[in-house]
Amino acid sequence: MENIISYVGFFAGFCTTIAFIPQAIKAWKSKSTKDISLLMFLIFTTGVIFWLIYGVLLSELPLVIANAVTLVFAISILIAKIKYD
Repeated sequence: MENIISYVGFFAGFCTTIAFIPQAIKAWKSKSTKDISLLMFLIFTTGVIFWLIYGVLLSELPLVIANAVTLVFAISILIAKIKYD
């Protein structure tokens, strides 16, 4: 049963992480982030950082991997937002 729970966690993390790929690509290709709220993305990125810390503290690999990768995409979008706006 633990394996199934881990697979569910990995799949959830995979889905929520890859959801950022199109936005990150679009922001960097178009050099436009005017429709992205800076405040929302700052709050979101802060949340991801704390989910990552939470995952590390619990030694939960699905949380750690998903949030570490999501953090990379979120920071990439934040950098584009700051650079292009």
